[in-house]
Amino acid sequence: MTSLATEQPTLSLRLREGTRSEHEDAEHSGYISKLMGGELDTAAYVSLASQQYFVYQALEALNDAVRALPQGESLLFDELQRTASIAEDLAFLIGPDWRAQISPLPATVQYVAALEACSTSLPRYAAHAYTRYLGDLSGGQIIKRMLERHYGVGPQGLAFYTFAEIPKAKPFKDVYRERLDALVFTEDEMALAIAEAQGAFRLNQALFADLGAIHC
Repeated sequence: MTSLATEQPTLSLRLREGTRSEHEDAEHSGYISKLMGGELDTAAYVSLASQQYFVYQALEALNDAVRALPQGESLLFDELQRTASIAEDLAFLIGPDWRAQISPLPATVQYVAALEACSTSLPRYAAHAYTRYLGDLSGGQIIKRMLERHYGVGPQGLAFYTFAEIPKAKPFKDVYRERLDALVFTEDEMALAIAEAQGAFRLNQALFADLGAIHC
């Protein structure tokens, strides 16, 4: 007898499909389109890197709290950590006093607050980690090539996009999706993760709007 039960979509698939619209909106922001098209300058990239520092500092400050959550350890990978790489880029691009020269934009302040609110919620953390890290290993690699091509930024300024401990992105992304899909979440927790991921893309879009107001 054939079972009538249908297999439920995985968390990674639901995250991808549930954020498709928000993802496209963020990707097609004026700032990103112009940066990728070579219409801006190196200063526009430096501004982006500066704001990413605050975002990743907040995201990775959650590591200990996430590790203490049931199932949380499974989503933490040392090879994904980006804060030190961004600091390396900013030291090269701005100089040794780079910390004194950067400050968070209004959208970044909101983004950081959203991340700080995730310390006790694995579904919410999973949404932000999925959005950031898988994005860095996917579209981030295209951004890296465009920065090299259009602005002549070299390896010393692009450590953020260089995952030295992940020589092949696809197998790693497959493992990360498997870890996401193995999480035991209730339907409400699944819905929370998807809503948080949608919000994460909107936060990115707001950040790009702030950067566009400065550089476009």
